Amino acid sequence: MLNTLDLKRSLDKDTYKDQLEELMQQLRTLQTACWQHQLPVTVVLEGWAAAGKGALVKKMTNYMDPRGFSVLPIFEPSSREKHYPFLWRFWHKLPAKGSIAFFYHSWYTHVLEDRLFARLDPLEVPSVVREINGFERQLVDDGMAIAKFWIHLSQKELKKRLKEAEADELEAWRVRPEDWQQAKNYDEYQSLAEEMLIYTSTGAAPWTLVEGNDYRWSEIKVLSQLVATIVEALDRRKITLPAAVDIKPQSQLLPTEPDFLAKVDLSQTLDQKEYKKRLRAAQIKLRQLQLKIHQEKLPVLLLFEGWDAAGKGGAIKRLTDVLDPRSYKVDAFGAPTAEEKRYHYLWRFSRHLPGMGTIGIFDRSWYGRVLVERVEGFATEAEWKRAYREINEFEAQLTRKGYVLVKFWLHIDQAEQLQRFEQRRENPFKQYKLTDEDWRNREKWDEYDVAINQAIARTSTPAAPWSIVPANDKLFARVFVIEKVIEAIEDKLKSLKDQENHT
Repeated sequence: MLNTLDLKRSLDKDTYKDQLEELMQQLRTLQTACWQHQLPVTVVLEGWAAAGKGALVKKMTNYMDPRGFSVLPIFEPSSREKHYPFLWRFWHKLPAKGSIAFFYHSWYTHVLEDRLFARLDPLEVPSVVREINGFERQLVDDGMAIAKFWIHLSQKELKKRLKEAEADELEAWRVRPEDWQQAKNYDEYQSLAEEMLIYTSTGAAPWTLVEGNDYRWSEIKVLSQLVATIVEALDRRKITLPAAVDIKPQSQLLPTEPDFLAKVDLSQTLDQKEYKKRLRAAQIKLRQLQLKIHQEKLPVLLLFEGWDAAGKGGAIKRLTDVLDPRSYKVDAFGAPTAEEKRYHYLWRFSRHLPGMGTIGIFDRSWYGRVLVERVEGFATEAEWKRAYREINEFEAQLTRKGYVLVKFWLHIDQAEQLQRFEQRRENPFKQYKLTDEDWRNREKWDEYDVAINQAIARTSTPAAPWSIVPANDKLFARVFVIEKVIEAIEDKLKSLKDQENHT
């Protein structure tokens, strides 16, 4: 594929100057339009070493308002970044709505250099490619424009430019040993690049192949395609999108859909004596496991969802009572802030993921997209429907990285919820917990029941299953939760030990 590119293509100076000036003016105008229409743009620049990516970025940004773009050179991940799924660090670098980000190298380094230097197991490549494609599709579905460029050089031109750069005292420091390895292993690296280009050039985010032997030609081609990509994305904004769908009429599940909540036995209880005995034993066991989690560098993430007043806070409190606070963190998520709304909805959650050897506890999570945002109309039908797939892909990245992921839905019936609401209203120390929103949500019980059942059906996977907690009895629920967490951690530790024994 790359061999078919005509690397003799070139532009004379006069034509280059005329086209460059026109394209730069267009790009500056489009930057303003991106801000006005809150369009985020990601530009991915990949290609051979010394292909001119740095000079291209410098030229483009010289014409742009520096308040509206960021240039992100990507180096080897830090020791901290290696604790997370490989895409984690890129979530944090994404442009906000209205901004433009230039990635000088990107997530594709993982399937290029890491493969060339045997830092990535070949058996993992298909999974990595799926994660990249899913990541880019999610961003485009959320409204981002992505322009990806591969700047191609001949082996002769690559070696020539590397020698010239090494001879320049101002540029020599940029030449890495890895760059010379590209030249030495040119055919192998090109083969890896072609495979990457084939499997990651998608309808949502296609690649543009750029003939790079002539600087002027490559710059004009990149700029022309970037302008076209932004114009196309802005044109799509003019399409009238369907309004958020109100699911009020759908008060029942379809006959073909399982009713998970209806099958829960809410009559299960524990007396005080049995509760104290099992809770104490479980807390001691969890405290012991916290040490093993640290020793094995095992990341643990616990998600808590449930009806209002279902007892999430009480369950979390019993979980953390005996844990070392230096190795766990509880994050409570409410409505997204103005800043958080400028990014993909998963962005704010990715920032709080626990690192290796620690426990993260989320009180509410990304499931708000398919629950409250769906029912209250904060997300369009297209947005919440595609979120099931996005959530499964995101959770697959976590479990593939080795996370223990436990998801709880604390279930109570309507009568129990009403009783707890009334108790809160009468208790001056708990009145703050009861809000007008809680009463409004209660009026939409049937709509939430549908959304919850469908979320469980669509996002309960073998790697990240849901645990529905019978929570009418708070004592039973608290013990159920902590024992389930212990079971999940022990299963993971056993799996790790089995893997060690087989190697």
